[in-house]
Amino acid sequence: MDQSRLSLLALHFIPGIGNYIIKQLISYCGSAEKVFKIPKGKLQKIPGIGDVTADAIVKGKPFALAEKEFKKTEKEKVELIFFTDKKYPSRLKQIPDAPTLLYTTGNIDFENPKAVAVVGTRKSTDYGRDCVEQLIYGLQKHDALIISGLAYGIDIQAHKQALKNDLPTVGIMGSGIDVMYPASHMETAKKMLLKGGLVSENPMGTKPDAHNFPARNRIIAGLCDVLVVVEAAQKGGALITAEIANSYNKDVLAFPGNVGRSYSEGCNSLIKANKAHLITSVNDLEYVANWSSEVKNPARKNEPLLLEAYEPEEQTILRVMMENNNQLMIDELCWRSGLNIGKLASLLLNLEFKGVLSPLPGKVYKIVKA
Repeated sequence: MDQSRLSLLALHFIPGIGNYIIKQLISYCGSAEKVFKIPKGKLQKIPGIGDVTADAIVKGKPFALAEKEFKKTEKEKVELIFFTDKKYPSRLKQIPDAPTLLYTTGNIDFENPKAVAVVGTRKSTDYGRDCVEQLIYGLQKHDALIISGLAYGIDIQAHKQALKNDLPTVGIMGSGIDVMYPASHMETAKKMLLKGGLVSENPMGTKPDAHNFPARNRIIAGLCDVLVVVEAAQKGGALITAEIANSYNKDVLAFPGNVGRSYSEGCNSLIKANKAHLITSVNDLEYVANWSSEVKNPARKNEPLLLEAYEPEEQTILRVMMENNNQLMIDELCWRSGLNIGKLASLLLNLEFKGVLSPLPGKVYKIVKA
């Protein structure tokens, strides 16, 4: 068993330790393995580490739990993706409270160029389900990844429509990945594994307790480019997810509903408060996300990209982007290229004028010729 990965997993079984502290420990110590080799006195000097936590680390009790967890994941064919892994979703790397560990199963392409999250009430109406059906049918031409939470109502409708339209779909769970909730969605979940899959940050066997779901919502918001709210009450998980998505600088859209209907109040409030764009069809999403031009002129994607045709600094930007699936957030592009943000912004604008790059939601740039 890989000791470095076992040490990473063991950190997650230390009582009272969360994602932030795990990152803090690894940052200060250099690696997960070194965390368990640091004397207690030095551990206590790390911000956020108290006597109880330092004691738990030094005694190494979490290793037994970590070994059991590894065995469970191997038995259930569940993959562990740590935040230090290359396979860790690039979209999640940009959020400060991202989970340090993901449990995944299926065939998930986290780097799909287009990802749409669909959320809403568990007590959906025919109107809400029709909105989801039409939206996802329209997203078929984009081959978008559909993300939701496997819950009753709008969530499960989104997953089912994605399967119907042969789109990849991922369910973010508020339980352990081996605990299907609700159980009645098991058949749909099995179908999702063929083109998409399931994701959880919770240890194996975790029950679907209420406090897990608000935390789950930040993963839904973090993994998408665009969040669409379809029917939501004035309070509930869908509105929490919309608030989180706004804080992550994601595009948020909401379908309007009839005045006076309880499951329209949330969406109407989001639109009224300018916390969501109004959406009536996929065309609105394409406009807000700047996707429509790519669909209308797909031939541009097939044009060859010859680096020697560009200035040296432009070549640096393009080379870095080509090494990272042809798209990057401007902040990550800044440190990977070594260019200061002012110079980088100017070069990006020039490349956009030349038709090489296209800006996407969330301060992301994408090569459109490669």
